[in-house]
Amino acid sequence: MKSKLLAFGLAGTVIAALCCVTPLLPIVLTALGLTGLIGAVYTDTVLLPVLAGFLLLTAVALWRLRRRGV
Repeated sequence: MKSKLLAFGLAGTVIAALCCVTPLLPIVLTALGLTGLIGAVYTDTVLLPVLAGFLLLTAVALWRLRRRGV
C-alpha cells in the first residue's frame, strides 16, 4: 500500500463491517474477559458510526492518492 492512511481506513472498515454483520465482537470480548462491555459496545448506535467513520477515512485517503496522481 502506498498510503498508511488508506491501509488504516481499509483495515478499520473491514473490522467494523465484520463486527456489524457477524457475532465477532462478542466472541473477541469474551475471549479477552471483557464480557461486561458487550451491552454497551455491541449496538448499532456505536458500530454504525464507527463503520461510517472508517468509510469516510478510506474515501479521504483514496481522494488524496488520486489528487497526487499515484
